[in-house]
Amino acid sequence: MKYKYGVGISHLEFWVKDLEESLAFYGALFPLIGWYALTSTSFSCGIHELYFKEMPVQRHDTVGVRHICFHAPSRAVVDKVGEWLRGIRADIIRGPQAMPHYTEQYYTVDFRDPNGFVLEVAYMPDIEL
Repeated sequence: MKYKYGVGISHLEFWVKDLEESLAFYGALFPLIGWYALTSTSFSCGIHELYFKEMPVQRHDTVGVRHICFHAPSRAVVDKVGEWLRGIRADIIRGPQAMPHYTEQYYTVDFRDPNGFVLEVAYMPDIEL
C-alpha cells in the first residue's frame, strides 16, 4: 500500500488552557527552529503537523509522553532559542548546554511552554535514526 506522506506520525494535538497565549508562544518559537504556520492554530516542519485546541480542563500530572524534542539544524539555533526563552522569562529546565554523555555533539535546551509541557530543542548531528 502506498502512503501519500510515508509512514510516521501525522500530527500532534495539544490541549491548552489559553489558546491565544499558546499561539503567541509557539508562533515565536517555531520560526526560530524552521517550522511555519499552516493555519491560525497549526504549524508544520513540512513533514509533521502540530495543532492546538483550547480545552476547559485543569492540568493533571499523568503518565505518558514526558517531552517533545525538536531537532535544531545547528548549535546556533539552540543558542537563539535559549536567548529567546531568557528574554520572555520562560521556565528553562536546563541549557543551552552540551550533553556529551548522550553523544559528543549533543547540544540542548529544555524548557516548559505556557501550559507546563516540557519541550526540548537539540542539535544532534551525530545521532542516526
